[in-house]
Amino acid sequence: MSEGPLKGVRVVDLTHALSGPYATMLLADMGADVLKIESPAGDLARHAGPFHAEDSVRDFGGYFQSVNRGKRGIVLNLKTPEDVAVLRALVADADVLVENFSVGVMDRLGLSYESLSADNPRLIYAAVHGFGDARSGESPYLEWPAFDIVVQAMAGIMGITGTEDGQPIKVGPGIGDIFPGTMLALGITSALYETRGSGVGQFVDVAMYDAILALCERIIFQNSYTGEVPHPQGNRHPLLSPFDVLPTVDGWVAIAAPSDGRWRTLCELMGRPDLAADESLATNALRVARRYEIFDLLADWTRDRTKAEVLEILGGHVPVGAVRDAAEIIADPHVAAREMVVHLEHPGVEHPLAVAGTPIKFSRTSTRPERRAPMFDEHGAGIRDELKQNGSAFPPRVEPDPDPTKGP
Repeated sequence: MSEGPLKGVRVVDLTHALSGPYATMLLADMGADVLKIESPAGDLARHAGPFHAEDSVRDFGGYFQSVNRGKRGIVLNLKTPEDVAVLRALVADADVLVENFSVGVMDRLGLSYESLSADNPRLIYAAVHGFGDARSGESPYLEWPAFDIVVQAMAGIMGITGTEDGQPIKVGPGIGDIFPGTMLALGITSALYETRGSGVGQFVDVAMYDAILALCERIIFQNSYTGEVPHPQGNRHPLLSPFDVLPTVDGWVAIAAPSDGRWRTLCELMGRPDLAADESLATNALRVARRYEIFDLLADWTRDRTKAEVLEILGGHVPVGAVRDAAEIIADPHVAAREMVVHLEHPGVEHPLAVAGTPIKFSRTSTRPERRAPMFDEHGAGIRDELKQNGSAFPPRVEPDPDPTKGP
């Protein structure tokens, strides 16, 4: 088991696809013992691939591995009384239950928060849905299904993403799932902290819509403070300049130097002391008003240079970065130094395969993923046996030392 900061936390994971599994993946990376429960049909992500060319087993692909690493797995059919009883036994001894079914599914199965917390008053019941749970505020969209692209559209991202004269563009990664999942993990850990004092669990609710609206916080204060309705502005920023993606001989680079000191440094490094001394460009507000002109001035300098040349001149002096593809990122020495790509065993493939690492680092406790995702029902028989023999499928509880600095 992991030695992470959540070691000893017991999680029953009823999630599927991306938002919920991402939340429980974070908990597993932090050391929690996560039991992933799948229906007999299996998690959608298990079957979605992509599959490695050498994979002779095809139990799961990269999608499932990436967000389910470090978990144990069991198949339960919650439409049968026997498996509902197994779930209740697991939950009775757990700290956390996480689910992202459609709203009302758990209630209809007789597994509502109220029912489960009656058996386990310390239980933290965490849910992520498209538009939240009525317990926290009944949305008019409560029954609507949601996917990443839907909440990106509804909650603001697509309204400000895209070219100034083009159609809305969704953000590439599934941020409409991943950010709500991250927020849910924060909510769970906060509730765990509170429960240490109160001894009582609670319901934790994250709506995908709410999380993405929070991510788009700038559009709210812009509208309130200025009356503006923000629209797509390409790669430019409405409040900062320079803040652009600029062409080079072999690709693109991002340059952000909106502070007045950074602007002057940028001009000097570009060999343009005249721009540094130009009082009409001396402040960020003046540069924002002339941001199209600023873009052209910078592009005239970058387009005759390679990405490497621009980074060599500007790197470490002003914020700059090349637009990189996955192969370039994997080869980046920063990624190696920070263990942001890790290699995990994959059934049916002779060599480990890469997934993204964990960005949260601790000085004393490890959060490095070490264990692959579970195969379908891989731990099911063992978990059922443990329940029969010990009444629990989790290791014995070890209460933390209230003062770990004390000697014996």
